Amino acid sequence: MKKTLLLKAEIREHTGSNTVRKMREQGRIPAIMYGHKKGSEAISLDAHNFVEGLHHGQRLIDVQIGKKKEKTIIKELQYDYLGKNIIHVDLMRVNVTEMVKVTVPIELKGTAAGTHESGIIEEQTDRLEIECKVSDIPETIVVSVKDVHVGDTLHARDIELPDGMNLISSPETLLVTCHLVAAAKSTEEVEDEMPAAPEVIGETKEPDADEAQEKK
Repeated sequence: MKKTLLLKAEIREHTGSNTVRKMREQGRIPAIMYGHKKGSEAISLDAHNFVEGLHHGQRLIDVQIGKKKEKTIIKELQYDYLGKNIIHVDLMRVNVTEMVKVTVPIELKGTAAGTHESGIIEEQTDRLEIECKVSDIPETIVVSVKDVHVGDTLHARDIELPDGMNLISSPETLLVTCHLVAAAKSTEEVEDEMPAAPEVIGETKEPDADEAQEKK
C-alpha cells in the first residue's frame, strides 16, 4: 500500500446543519473518528487534500489534531444526492498490525480470449470485501481475464488473493461474464416480433366503399 496520507484536522465544536453547511462552503468535510476504545470525535478535514488522496488510492490516513496524531482507515463515505461530492467521512482508528475488513476496487487485466471469438467482457461487480492487515491494504484487487472465453464466468471464489488476505464477500459473487455480441435486428424483424393489436370485443367495423355500394 502507498504511504499513509497525513491530514491536519480541526475539532468541530458545533455539529448543527448550518455549521456543517458553512464548513463545506469553506472547503472542509465534516468527519467522525472513532474506535480503539476511545470516544468519538467530530472533526473536519481539508476537502481538496482528502479527495486528492482518495483519487490516488489512499485508504490509510494519519489524522493530526494539534500535536496528536492517530492512524485511521476510511470506513464509510457519504455522498450528496447526485452521488458526486463527499459530504461526510467515517474514520476508524487502527493499529498497523491488526486485521481489518475493507472494500477494495477490482482491476481487470489482460485481453480476454473471448474477444477473439466475437464476445465481449462485462464486469458485474467492481469491488470486493476482504480482510487483511492494515499495513497490507491493497489499492486494487487484480483480476486476470486473459483465459476467459465466450460462455465463461468468473466468481469471487476463482480469485487467488495474496497471502494474509481473506475473502469476506460471498464466494458466489459474480465478477465477470463473457458472451457473444448480440446482432442488431432489422426493422422488419422487430416488427415481426411485436404482438398483434388485440381485437376489441363489440367494436363496430366501418364498411368499406364496395360493401356500402352493394347495400344500396
